[in-house]
Formats: sequence, C-alpha cells, structure tokens
Amino acid sequence: MPIAATLLAPRGAARLLLVLAPAALLLLGGCGSSAKTTIGSADTPQVFKSNCVSCHGTDLQGRMGASTNLTKVGKRMTKDQIEKQIKQGGGGMPAFNGRLSDAQIDELASWLSAKK
Repeated sequence: MPIAATLLAPRGAARLLLVLAPAALLLLGGCGSSAKTTIGSADTPQVFKSNCVSCHGTDLQGRMGASTNLTKVGKRMTKDQIEKQIKQGGGGMPAFNGRLSDAQIDELASWLSAKK
C-alpha cells in the first residue's frame, strides 16, 4: 500500500499525527544563539528575541512552517511542557539549559504559556 494511502486509511489520522509530531518538534529546533541575557518580566520578550527569533519569528508567527508558530502555543502546551522543551530541546530544537538561566527559562515558559 502506498504511504499516502496508509496515512489516509481509517487509522491514518493517528498515524499522521505520529509522523508529524516529531517533525513539528524538529522544526521548533535549531533556533537561538549562545548569548546569555538578563531576566526580568520586562526582559522576557528580549530573551525571546535574542534566542528564538531565527526560527519562531519576531511576532511568534514561525519562520520554518506552521509548527514553529507560537502565537497560540499556550493552547497546545502547558507551562511545564514548554519549560521542558526549552530546557531539554528535542526533535531538532537545541537545549537551552546552560544557555539560559533557570529563571530565564521559567519566565519564558510563563510568557509563552499565556499565548492562547
């Protein structure tokens, strides 16, 4: 059976999700710089600009496909999930643990989780 037909079969939606979810995480990755910045609630957008814009865009709209769009990331992921993704990376996204302080990651995760 061709791959396209397999993905469109009755259980194809689940299979498609299993295929696309890791791809989406890959697209979230590869972003950022190694520069550290200071933190504070007012500085959170600057932390984003300094580390995430190359993949996620200046307005969170994503620059590498729909999966990098973070405009409503708070609907898809909890704060803890976002924090884990930032810290550990995965699926192509680099880990920012060590590039950003725990406080910066916490603030960034809080800021992003409010995007609903």
